[in-house]
Amino acid sequence: MLETLRTAYHKDPALKKGINFPEVFLYQGVHAIWMHRIAHSIYSAGVPFLPRLLSQISRLLTSIEIHPGAKIGRRFFIDHGHGIVIGETAEIGDDVMMYHGVTLGGHGWWVDKKGQKRHPTIGNNVTLGVGCKILGPVTVGNNSKIGAGAIVIDDVPPNSTVVAELGKYIVRGGKKVRKEEIERVEVPKEEWFEMKRKILLMENKESK
Repeated sequence: MLETLRTAYHKDPALKKGINFPEVFLYQGVHAIWMHRIAHSIYSAGVPFLPRLLSQISRLLTSIEIHPGAKIGRRFFIDHGHGIVIGETAEIGDDVMMYHGVTLGGHGWWVDKKGQKRHPTIGNNVTLGVGCKILGPVTVGNNSKIGAGAIVIDDVPPNSTVVAELGKYIVRGGKKVRKEEIERVEVPKEEWFEMKRKILLMENKESK
């Protein structure tokens, strides 16, 4: 429990020293993790109904849905948290950072079979950006980053960064963009390379 508080303090830049520190007790991500630890221990003991009841109460209070069967490692931190869904057979390693809107889900009832591994395995020291979707029994390798809005349906090797496609105009300045021009309305290459350079610098700093 204390480790969850320390992790929140370390990873959330909005949480400052001194008088603001007690705010960590108000974080819905912290509440959801605590509730899941309890629900998962009861689930692992084979007790029926109660673990799912606790997870549903947690969902009602935090808007974060974590199945009691999900396995979550140490120093897991959820920032903001609203709209997160973590499925029954999901596995999350140590030191994982997750933002709001993330889904660790399956492919659907018409594909997934009961009793089988249906949800992702997330390695250690992984960052899952806002609204990303990791679907199916895929593995995201250690030290990887999944960017905001990215959809992952295949394995991601360790030390990788996955980003979503940039948004495109369909109306610009009140004028509809012609279909053949849509592909050309993108961030200039110079800005794109600058973004990639900043990502690499951040990765290098974190690896030191």
